[in-house]
Amino acid sequence: MAVCIDARNRDLERFPEILLSIDRMDVDCEVIYLDARSPTLVKRFSETRRRHPLTNRETDLRQAIDAEAEVLESIADLADLTIDTTLLSSQALRNVVSSRVVARKASGISLLFRSFGFKYGVPVDADIVFDARCLPNPHWEPDLRPLTGRDAAVQTYLSKQAMVTAMQTDIAHYLDTWIPHFEANARVYMTVAVGCTGGQHRSVYLCEELSAHFLTKFDNVLVRHRELA
Repeated sequence: MAVCIDARNRDLERFPEILLSIDRMDVDCEVIYLDARSPTLVKRFSETRRRHPLTNRETDLRQAIDAEAEVLESIADLADLTIDTTLLSSQALRNVVSSRVVARKASGISLLFRSFGFKYGVPVDADIVFDARCLPNPHWEPDLRPLTGRDAAVQTYLSKQAMVTAMQTDIAHYLDTWIPHFEANARVYMTVAVGCTGGQHRSVYLCEELSAHFLTKFDNVLVRHRELA
């Protein structure tokens, strides 16, 4: 059963109390928070010509969106999973929910490794962010520039770079150490974001390598490349 809540619902300040009462009834309940960047939300409301529920004579659309974020803050803080819908179509959002929630096995944490480009902004749904911009960049190799971190030539180039290998090892060690503690604290979902400048080479390569590493340890591991979508 799915229950949808937005800024129009009354008594949102009681949400933590209600959620606690559900937990006491021993009901398996997960909170999923859908988010997007403000400019994207403004564009969506403008294109669909729908009126934001918090707009009025004194409050314009941008102010209403900011107010909505404050109203829903208590839910966002308690979310088991936050999904950044900024760059997602309705079908893509459906696929994300299906892969992360519907298809998730009953036990164990769900790990998502997401590559991105810093010049396009950090994903708002990231729980942990690693910066790969200090690593050797295949973009400056003419033969590698049009390729991505999924291509064998780029993978070969990066795998031979000592700095890349060192960062990959350090990230894996950090996650190997701390993920069990998050699991022990009843964490169900975790999104690990790795960024480089454009989100084409280094971050893609690292996410592919890290996801392969953790697939040997966890059942629920996904990898997504935001700038390759």
